[in-house]
Amino acid sequence: MAFTVFILQLAVRILSFPLYLLKFLGLWNQISKKWFPYYMMKFSATYNEQMAGKKQELFSNLQDFAGPSGKLSLLEVGSGTGTNLKFYPPGCRVTCVDPNPNFEKFLFKSIAENRHLQFERFLVAAGENMHQVADSSVDVVVCTTVLCSVENQEQMLREGGAFFFIEHVADEHSTWNYFWQQVIEPAWYLVFDGCNLTRESWKALERASFSKLKLQHIQPPLSCKVLRPHVYGYAVK
Repeated sequence: MAFTVFILQLAVRILSFPLYLLKFLGLWNQISKKWFPYYMMKFSATYNEQMAGKKQELFSNLQDFAGPSGKLSLLEVGSGTGTNLKFYPPGCRVTCVDPNPNFEKFLFKSIAENRHLQFERFLVAAGENMHQVADSSVDVVVCTTVLCSVENQEQMLREGGAFFFIEHVADEHSTWNYFWQQVIEPAWYLVFDGCNLTRESWKALERASFSKLKLQHIQPPLSCKVLRPHVYGYAVK
C-alpha cells in the first residue's frame, strides 16, 4: 500500500509541476495569498452551515471563562473571513489574528454584520508568534481549521488560557479516505495555502501542558470527504 501511495503521489506531483515551478520561482506564495481569501469566503459559508450545530454546542460555554469584570476577552487565531463571530456571546471583546493580510477586508465585513461584539483589533501574525498580544491579556483562544497549516503546533498551543478548537485531521489509517488524503496531499498543500490533510492534531493537543482537555473525534457530513475527520473541544491550562 505504501508503494502505491508513493507512485500516486509522484503522479500528483508531476501533474502539479506548474505550481511547483511557480513556487520555486518565488511567485506561487504571492498568488495563493491573494486568491485564497476569495476561496475561503465561499467555502467558509458552506462549512459554517454544515458545522453550525457543533459550533453552537462548542461555543455555548465561552462566557464561563470571562474575567472578574464579566466581559469575555477572546483571541481568534487564524480568523480568516470571520465566520466564527456570529457564535460568540454578546459583548465579547474580540482580537483577530491571521498571517494573511488579504483576509482583512472580508473580516471587516463580518465584523460589520456582528454588532453584538466589541471588536478590538486585527493583527497580521502567525499563530506561533503572537508577541503583539500581551501575556494573560485574553481569557480564551479560539482556533478553527488552523492547526492543519501552522508550522509548529506545539509552539502555538503554548498560547493563551482556555483553548477552543475545531480541526480537520487525518482519518484512521485503515480507511480508504486516509489513502486518498495521502495521495492528494502534495497538491492540496500547495493549492490551499499550506493545509495538511494527514495531520494528527489531537496528538499535539494531548501532548500540550493542559490541565484539562475535552476532545471528541467526529465525522461531520461535509461535502468534501477528505475533510470529514475532525476533532473538536476545549482545553484549559
